[in-house]
Amino acid sequence: MASFTAKDVQALRQSTGAGMMDAKKALTESDGDFEAAVQLLREKGLAKAATRADRENAEGLVAVATSDAGASLVQLKSETDFSAKSDDFGALVQEMAEAVLADGTDAIAGFEARLEEMKLTVKENIEVGTVARVEAVEGRTIDAYLHGGGRAGVLVEGEGVDADTLHEIALHIAFAKPSYLSRDEVPAEDVEKERAALLEITKSEGKPEQAWPKIVEGRVNAWFGDRVLLEQGVFGEKEKVSEKIGDGTLHSFTLAMIG
Repeated sequence: MASFTAKDVQALRQSTGAGMMDAKKALTESDGDFEAAVQLLREKGLAKAATRADRENAEGLVAVATSDAGASLVQLKSETDFSAKSDDFGALVQEMAEAVLADGTDAIAGFEARLEEMKLTVKENIEVGTVARVEAVEGRTIDAYLHGGGRAGVLVEGEGVDADTLHEIALHIAFAKPSYLSRDEVPAEDVEKERAALLEITKSEGKPEQAWPKIVEGRVNAWFGDRVLLEQGVFGEKEKVSEKIGDGTLHSFTLAMIG
């Protein structure tokens, strides 16, 4: 019969995050060999992790990092807010953001083992979401904004836009949640599908046929205004983002949201 104590079970639970009965069973099956029990639980946990992979993970945390070299953003997803608020979770996603800033987006691959370990410990579908890095370019400015303690993160890069205005645009992005920078980025098939739908809606409203093109065009423009950053009103007001930046240029933005 395997020889181990209650302290051994507790130590194994703390090391692996396993439940008491799972820890006792693993020590029994491994004849009290602690390292073998850890490996046994890990193998079982990894098998269970595969079944967790399709579970919704709408919670999590976003981290940003900045330096003279540029800025980075990493989104780490979890199933529960409880896990996302843990010190270990926050430290990990921040470390990932720092690594991406230093070494590029491929640096995320170096965290695979630690992510697997966290999945085993918290027994949740932990997954990397949005990862972005903007390299500093002479003449351009980058704003990295973190909202709600990591519920949202924004990177926005501008040229000829002062820092205060660029920061205001970053706040607006978190508020308005645009999908595209300019209408040129919107897939043509999506535009045509929306235009066709709006035409049918306009027809069904009994509007005069000669007015259809103008009405549809106005509605398509409003549709763009909901999705395209440059065409959105700043914080929902009349002044558009394109007007706010004046002669400046926005080169890119990244938005990551939790929930």
